[in-house]
Amino acid sequence: MIPRVHKRGSHTFGLLNYLYGKGTHEEHVDAHLVAAWDSFAPDPGRDSQATKRQLQQLLDQPVQALAESRRPAKHVWHLSVRAAPDDPVLSDEQWGEIARRMVAATGIAPAADESGCRWAAVRHADDHIHIIATLVREDGRRPRLNNDAKRSQAEARLIEAEYGLKQLSTGDGTAAQRPTSAERHKARRQGRERTAREELRESVRGAVTGARSEEEFFGRLAAAGLLIRKRKAPSGDLLGYKVALPDDRNKDGEPVFYPGARLAPDLSLPRIRERWSADSDQISSTDTPGSASPNSPSAARRRTATAAWVAIGVVEHGDDAVAAAYIAATGEVLDALAQTSAAHTRSELREAAFAFERASRSHVRAVRGHDRALRQAARDLVHAGPALGRGEDGATTAMAIDMLFFLIAAAAHWHARKGHAQQAEAATRAAEHLGNAYQPAAAQPLGVLYQRGRRLSRPVLQRQTVLLRDALPRLAEQILAEPGWYALAATISEAEAAGHDPAALLSDAAESRELGTAESVSDVLVWRLRRRADLPADATGIPKNRTVKNPATVRPATARATTSGRRFGERAPGHTR
Repeated sequence: MIPRVHKRGSHTFGLLNYLYGKGTHEEHVDAHLVAAWDSFAPDPGRDSQATKRQLQQLLDQPVQALAESRRPAKHVWHLSVRAAPDDPVLSDEQWGEIARRMVAATGIAPAADESGCRWAAVRHADDHIHIIATLVREDGRRPRLNNDAKRSQAEARLIEAEYGLKQLSTGDGTAAQRPTSAERHKARRQGRERTAREELRESVRGAVTGARSEEEFFGRLAAAGLLIRKRKAPSGDLLGYKVALPDDRNKDGEPVFYPGARLAPDLSLPRIRERWSADSDQISSTDTPGSASPNSPSAARRRTATAAWVAIGVVEHGDDAVAAAYIAATGEVLDALAQTSAAHTRSELREAAFAFERASRSHVRAVRGHDRALRQAARDLVHAGPALGRGEDGATTAMAIDMLFFLIAAAAHWHARKGHAQQAEAATRAAEHLGNAYQPAAAQPLGVLYQRGRRLSRPVLQRQTVLLRDALPRLAEQILAEPGWYALAATISEAEAAGHDPAALLSDAAESRELGTAESVSDVLVWRLRRRADLPADATGIPKNRTVKNPATVRPATARATTSGRRFGERAPGHTR
């Protein structure tokens, strides 16, 4: 159940006219009262003798009884209460009782207080009601409405439990504004997958991903085909911006513009500038293993995997403000990966980025600058361009998804510890979509490694079995029973041929993160070893003339992480619905 306190107004009749009208797109059906301050209140919807003007005059009587100088300028209070999509259709009697509980909980008309404000609850759809109230009590005093939004949320949780409805998480005020019913109806009528507001939010997030300046940001918005309006001070300084979809028009045929802050709190121009202010010392892209060039899609994905690996430890063990910055930057990486991945993974990656957007914000204010490596990874992904779904591009995509899964699981745990229920749930949903994207991305490269491992000689496999049991005694039997053992065996052979100490690599991979609950330990170890040993992700072999001197025996402390979590499909803490 989703209650929402709307902005206060000054025209009671105007709101009643909307509630009893057909709606912006004729979506209102059978508008009628389900409850009111007085059981004899006129209902213009069901009583042919009653009018909206009569109801308005009765609601406004306490306001009009005051001297004009004492009347509040904004005297109209408005609360909508919407059922969750999966909830059953409630009766008028049930909605009426919910309305009474809401006005009591928020302070409009406290229980057993005969001098409360006048109010009416109108139902014009199966799944929600609107409550209108005038903000002068019968005794001429003003109601106490401190924290009315939080009170309505708390009451909604109680109602959900008592009515057996879907249990939602209480928001903390950092969520992006939900699309209105009119916006949803318009999107359905136009055949859009998402509302204009949601499409714009996704496009703006994509434009800001890895951007370093206003010029670059607005250039990307224009390249995406969005209409842009900039708000400037008399001095010429840029104060803000609005965007619109070219084909989203109002009834007068004009584009419908949304300010950045109305798309999401972190998409206002001042909040976006915070990212740029910390970018002056961004890391530079460096060469990567294999045959990939420094600016190729596969090289960018390798850097993404490395940045995500380091970020896991920071999110789990770092200062809260720094962890919040890393989590926010993780959203940029997901946006960039979704923009540039091949068709067979793009849809699920897009859904992962869309879900994680909610997890990227909380009341813990991020300290920008510490997240440079992740933001640079996002920038590299965007500038490297689209990746193929095969070869090194496809395999490094699987590697990046693997590392990002664990980073997002760490973010879910962090939010759960902080009591951020909505964010933890959003991160969990993002991880589920990443798992779906991982399967097609990893199938081909792991299949090649599996076949290569099956062709290893019996003495080599026996020697590697002994090595595995010595390095990971508690996990060895589980790994040996997994189909992925052969892919891991092939990876160990390549690492050994490149001059690495495979026992040290295995110990490093296991110590850096707990693996006991992984559904496919061998799967996880393949990508960790290939990244750590600088092996080509698509298993084409070790590049010629490449010298390696046991870098696996030295690992940075920042690469260590200990949060547990299941492999793809894990339900991380905070999944409260």
